[in-house]
Amino acid sequence: MKQRGFTLLEVMVVIVILGLLATLVLPRVLGRQDQAMVAKARADVQALSTALKMYKLDNFTYPSTEQGLEALIKQPAGEPSANNWKTGGYIERLPADPWGNAYQYLSPGEKMEIDIWSFGADGRVGGEGVDGEIGNWNLDQTN
Repeated sequence: MKQRGFTLLEVMVVIVILGLLATLVLPRVLGRQDQAMVAKARADVQALSTALKMYKLDNFTYPSTEQGLEALIKQPAGEPSANNWKTGGYIERLPADPWGNAYQYLSPGEKMEIDIWSFGADGRVGGEGVDGEIGNWNLDQTN
């Protein structure tokens, strides 16, 4: 009985072909990951903005910077008071940005009535592209 199998040469040819395919495909796939992370950050900022608008409808004002985004999940103490705070909160939990950092909040905002943003991939002020800030003031821009 003759045994069937792959020769070392056949295995090496397959490995070389897979390596060539990886060098062609991976850069395209990895570029899409950055786009997906930016899109998620934009969606999160939009969701936080919407939740804050609902908060304002109930309480007639946005939470202060000190009260922060936590006011969306837990009734805040201090001023401005949230006497009509919705039981259960305005969102289930506070998301982290796609790079694992907390979203930033400023009320009153410098660019809009309130500012909500992520610092981007580098987690620092400034930067361009995926490292730039993603905020409620630039949601309609494309990267």
